[in-house]
Amino acid sequence: MKGTFPINKFRELETPFYYYDTGLLRETLNTIRKETEKNNKYCVHYAVKANANPKILSVIRESGLGVDCVSGGEIKAAIKAGFPGSKIVYAGVGKTDKEINLGLDYDIFCFNVESVPELEVINELAAAKNKIARVAFRINPDVGAHTHANITTGLAENKFGISMQDMDRIIDRALEMSHVKFVGLHFHIGSQILDMGDFIALCNRINELQEKLYARQIIVEHINVGGGLGIDYAHPNRQPIPDFAEYFATYHKHLRLRPQQTLHFELGRSVVGQCGSLITRVIYVKQGTNKQFAIVDAGMTDLIRPALYQAYHKIENITSEKAMETYDVVGPICESSDVFGKAIDLNKVERGDLIALRSAGAYGEIMASGYNCRELPKGYTSDELM
Repeated sequence: MKGTFPINKFRELETPFYYYDTGLLRETLNTIRKETEKNNKYCVHYAVKANANPKILSVIRESGLGVDCVSGGEIKAAIKAGFPGSKIVYAGVGKTDKEINLGLDYDIFCFNVESVPELEVINELAAAKNKIARVAFRINPDVGAHTHANITTGLAENKFGISMQDMDRIIDRALEMSHVKFVGLHFHIGSQILDMGDFIALCNRINELQEKLYARQIIVEHINVGGGLGIDYAHPNRQPIPDFAEYFATYHKHLRLRPQQTLHFELGRSVVGQCGSLITRVIYVKQGTNKQFAIVDAGMTDLIRPALYQAYHKIENITSEKAMETYDVVGPICESSDVFGKAIDLNKVERGDLIALRSAGAYGEIMASGYNCRELPKGYTSDELM
């Protein structure tokens, strides 16, 4: 079954462009709200890095979520979209002085700190403003996630975070400082995780670390488990909303929170992934020696995930009901890696047909580039086109 699109509206628009089903986005957000309302200790921050389209951010803000930012630019985008500083958490292994000062100026909820040198700089910059910066420490739990190597982030050898062996040392260092307040522990093991066993392993490791701190009579205010929940790229219509019930229930069952603690999540892909599609137009159908190519006007500059991660996106010819044929779907970029899919069965493709690359709401538009001096794709919502 194909997705439902306003085809006649699409024909009027210059391709390629991103299309966002804001009805599905709101339904997804409502599902998250219903599941987290079961536990008043849960707080969800949307990971802006997945999609920073202002119209998408506005819908997410209206739902009541906070945000997780990884750059000063994302903090600015969040503030512009109406998120209060009190709902912003800021992570990143290489925060600049300018970015830290920006977070201090907006009095953000928390800096997720990834090294001792960063902690020292935050303390110094906060002192210059006569402020107290709230900090959580990103601890590498050495838990491997069953996902792509490039998006696994919780192993001991990743560039991110602080090793478990150094946890006590950095906490002690923070307690000596007068312009930082240690408020939490932060974890993130990777992205596009579909095996709940990975999250159970994280819970078990956090429980161990909490016991270690409890022996020192240290109870942190906040535990932040990051995000990582994946989506069904193969069947976007069959499962347009991830199984948030199972996801949150996993933490409820396996993570031992203290009575005064709150649990924070940083969900990105699972919030916006399924609501977005990249819409592109067929320029040429080229017959090769042993295969045929559908050459489209979108390229890796518009959606880099297939080239970067060998990621799969379901591809549909949304303007044809003709018999199925097999194509390599490729873009116009002067790179041999500019391929969206090989040996893809599509309704017979002709010049001018519209092709949808599904499940592109996360890490699609936000990662677009101007390589080959190409224009960035525009983004439209169903609120605008329906």
